[in-house]
Parts: sequence; structure tokens; C-alpha cells
Amino acid sequence: MIRLTFWILGALLLGGIVHLSTVLAMPQAATQDAYSRLARVAPVNKVLPLAAPTGQDPIMPFMDPAFAVAVCRYDLSQGTLKFSAPVSQAYTSVTFYTRKSVAYYAINDRAAGRRTIELDLMTLQQRALLPPQEDVTNADRLIIESPTTTGLIVVRALAPEPGLMAMARRTVADARCRVEPLPQ
Repeated sequence: MIRLTFWILGALLLGGIVHLSTVLAMPQAATQDAYSRLARVAPVNKVLPLAAPTGQDPIMPFMDPAFAVAVCRYDLSQGTLKFSAPVSQAYTSVTFYTRKSVAYYAINDRAAGRRTIELDLMTLQQRALLPPQEDVTNADRLIIESPTTTGLIVVRALAPEPGLMAMARRTVADARCRVEPLPQ
């Protein structure tokens, strides 16, 4: 009886280890992640408004139809990125993802406290090149440190009613991301 109990506990432990390692390995093994899907249609360092979700072969599955969405596929190898997005009347959010779809920063219109969300995106090495007084002179300048040189910025604007979807689409279409070359 005790031997059978040890076998069952061992099998459960082994099953748990296999399950956990499989779940943790999936993001690395996935070939159709968000970055790969968007690489076919989204230019680098430019904002692309996404079409409304349909049931026929969507670019991004499981998108909420109440939100207008735009993406910026960024590459920081040539310089830092200046990003700006106007806020809508209802709700606007900006989320930053690494190349492997790990969210590392998010901000919404209420946290920004202004009519425009403006920030600078750079790597840790690029941040180290900034003059030491840069943070002091630009106290309201938001600097985000990206853990990777490539990734995605996703802008979402809520349309609380179907009639307000055009306004939400204009909001995300007005978002901008542009590269500022590295200092020589």
C-alpha cells in the first residue's frame, strides 16, 4: 500500500514538472506570436491602425470589437524612439511588449494626466548615453527602458458606443512613433 502511494505521488510530481516546463516553454516555441503575425503587415517604427476584428482570418485573434487598435513594431538598433498618442474621450491605453510578447510597461490616459501620451523609448545602453542632467532638465519627460531592441507598442482606444468607433479609430491613427538617431 505504501509502495503504491509513492508511485502515485511520483507520477503526480513528474506530471506536474512536465506540465510546468511545457507551459513555460510555449512562448519560446510559438511560431505565430503577435510579433510574427504583425511583421507581415506592419512596417518598422511606424504606427499601423489595425482593421476591425472579423471572424475571417484575423491578424490578431481575440481582439475586443469595442476597441480601436494600432500597433508600432519598433527596432531600437538605429536610435531611440519618440512616441506620442492623443487620448480619446473615453479611454486610451498604450502597452509595450518585448519581441516574445512579454508586457513590460503600460500607461493609460488617466495616468498620463494630459491630452497626449508622450514618451521616449530606449534600451539601457542608450539611456546610459544620456547626459547626467537630462532627467533633471526635462522633469516631465517620460523615459521607458526597453529590455530588448525589438518589440511592439499597442495603442487601444475605447468606443463605448458603436457610433463613437470613428472617433476611436482617428485617435489611434494619430499616434506617432519615430526614431531619433544615436548621437555620434
